[in-house]
Amino acid sequence: MTPGVALRSAVAGAMPLRWFGALIRAVYPRLDAELARAAEFVPRGGTAVDVGVWYGPWTAALRRLGCSVVAVEANPRLAALAAAAFPDVRVVSAAASDASGTARLWLPPGGRGAEATASLVHEAGEPVEVRTVTIDELGLSDVRFMKVDVEGHELAALRGAERTVRRDRPLLLVELETRHQDIALVIDLLAGWGYSGSVLTEGRWVPLERFDLAAHQAERAAEVARGFIPRLLRPGEEYVNMVLFRPRP
Repeated sequence: MTPGVALRSAVAGAMPLRWFGALIRAVYPRLDAELARAAEFVPRGGTAVDVGVWYGPWTAALRRLGCSVVAVEANPRLAALAAAAFPDVRVVSAAASDASGTARLWLPPGGRGAEATASLVHEAGEPVEVRTVTIDELGLSDVRFMKVDVEGHELAALRGAERTVRRDRPLLLVELETRHQDIALVIDLLAGWGYSGSVLTEGRWVPLERFDLAAHQAERAAEVARGFIPRLLRPGEEYVNMVLFRPRP
């Protein structure tokens, strides 16, 4: 880490959490191409579900688009922050999974922003016991959009949403990374539910079958390794890890 980045990291660490969250929500579209263009594809109205809230950049965007937002966040501290920042949003302090119960959430070491890599899958850092829920048990209706970004637990989270997805046929924006899981399992699951995926690359949507996601991520692994704050301050190469799944006609 360069001295300049180290200084900025220290400043971020000293900033009140609510201020840091507001800053992230303001600047994160610089790193998230899909978020920057959310208005082009997110349906207006209805219910939108943000699974894996972090500091709430997607929750904030979905509210602006007129959706009734349900935010599901496993990290209790971040769930409380979201509840305070978005009083009109239903915040569920739990991990979305394929069964109700409890699980260990592993909180990574590092400064502000590192919370994005908290995981139920990778046993690194500090464990904390959290509640697990299924999306299906939340009693949602008219679900038109769902974003799922839970660091390798996407397959289980989607399995726990099967009834909701099959009933409402929402658009699904899902993080898929080969460093976290076998992405083919998620793709095959959603194909079986009648969905096909596409990725946003170089400013255009490309069908997933014409884009080698695994090869792309292997080639750009160094970009992820740079860390959140360095990437935010100096965006580098494009790194695709979000797939938009649309229901087939």
